[in-house]
Amino acid sequence: MPDALDNAVEILEQLVSFESLSGRPTHGIVGFIDEYLSGHGIETTLSYDAAGERANLFATIGPQIDGGIVLNGHTDVVPVEGQPWSSDPFTLTRKGNRLYGRGSVDMKGFLACVLASVPTFKAANLGKPIHIAFSYDEENGGHGMPVLLENMALNSFRPEVVIIGEPTQMQIVTGHKGGFEMRTEITGAEVHSCDPTKGVNAISAAMKLISKIEEIGAQRAANPAGNSPYTPPYPTFNVGTIEGGVARNATAGWCHFNWEYRQMPGEDGRKTIAEIEAYAADELLPAMKAVSSRADIRIITEVAVPALDDRNAEEAAAFVSAVTGLNSRGVVSFGTDGGYFSDAEYSTVIFGPGDIGRAHKADEYIEIDELVQGLDFLGKVTKRLAK
Repeated sequence: MPDALDNAVEILEQLVSFESLSGRPTHGIVGFIDEYLSGHGIETTLSYDAAGERANLFATIGPQIDGGIVLNGHTDVVPVEGQPWSSDPFTLTRKGNRLYGRGSVDMKGFLACVLASVPTFKAANLGKPIHIAFSYDEENGGHGMPVLLENMALNSFRPEVVIIGEPTQMQIVTGHKGGFEMRTEITGAEVHSCDPTKGVNAISAAMKLISKIEEIGAQRAANPAGNSPYTPPYPTFNVGTIEGGVARNATAGWCHFNWEYRQMPGEDGRKTIAEIEAYAADELLPAMKAVSSRADIRIITEVAVPALDDRNAEEAAAFVSAVTGLNSRGVVSFGTDGGYFSDAEYSTVIFGPGDIGRAHKADEYIEIDELVQGLDFLGKVTKRLAK
C-alpha cells in the first residue's frame, strides 16, 4: 500500500497539472494517461469528438470476455477564474493530510487511484476483466459519453458492472437527478434610448423569460415529492451566466444567458422545456416582432443529461456490497455520467473517495486517507475478480 499510495500521489500531481477544462482539447492529459498505460503493456482505444480535439480512453486488463467491471471517471474540470485560491490550482499542494488542486477530489483523485492500481490489476490472475473508461466533458453535460458508448459497443465483449468513482465518501449511490444544459439567445433591435419604444430590448425580454423560469421553479419547490430521498426533493433551475447589450443609452440588441434545469428521476423534463418555449413564443415574441421582424428568441438544449435511477443499479450495488460489506443505498443531487451508462443497460453505481462538497470551489482538496480508501477498495475488487 505505501508504494501504491506514493504512486497515486505522483500520478495525481501530474493529472492536476493539466488545465483540462471542459470543452478544451484533451491531448495533454489523455496523452499522459495513454502513455502511462502503454508503459504497463496495456493497449488503449481513444474515441474522439467530431473535431478530433477531445478524447475518451478505454482499456481492458484481463481476459476480453463478457462480464467484469468498468471503472469510470472524467478527465475534465471546471474553471478557476474568480476563485480566491490560496495556492496555484494547477499545482498539487500538500498541507498536512490534504492535497489541494483543481480536480483533486472531482475526480482526478479517483483516476489516480485507478492508474496507481494498474500494477495490481496486471499481477492478478483475473478471471473477469477490469475495464478503464475515462470520458471527456462530463462537467458540462457528458458530451463524451455518447461517443464512448458507441466505441464500447464495437467490442466483442460487454462489461457487467459500471462503477463511477465520483466522490461519495465511499458510500454506494444508486440514483441522481438529471439535467438539461440550456442556452437562450435573444435578438432585439437597437435604437437610441431616448425613445426605447422604437426598439426591442433583448435584456428586457431575457428578464421576463428568466422570471418565468423562476416562477416555474417556485411552483415545483412548493410541491415537493413526498418521501423523496433527494435534497432538495424537487427539480431545480439555475441561471448561471448572462450577457448582452453594448451601451446604457441604447436598447440591447442581443442578450444570451446560460441556464440549467435538474429534473427528478422519472420526470419528463422535455415537458417543462416545452412550457418555457411556449411562453417565449406565445407571450414574448409577438410583441417583439410587432416592433422588429428581426426579433427572435432561440432556446437551445445543448445537452440533456439523463438521470440515474435504480432500475439497473442492483447488480452493481450488490458487487460493491460484496467487496466492501456496505449494504446501504443512497442518492445524490449532483449529476454524473451514470445516467448514460444506465440508459445503455449497464448496471451502474457511483462509489468513490472524497466529498463532493469540496468540488467546484477554491482550495478544492482530497485527503491522503481518502486516496488510501480508494486504493484499498480497488485492491479488494482485484481479489474479487481474480480466479
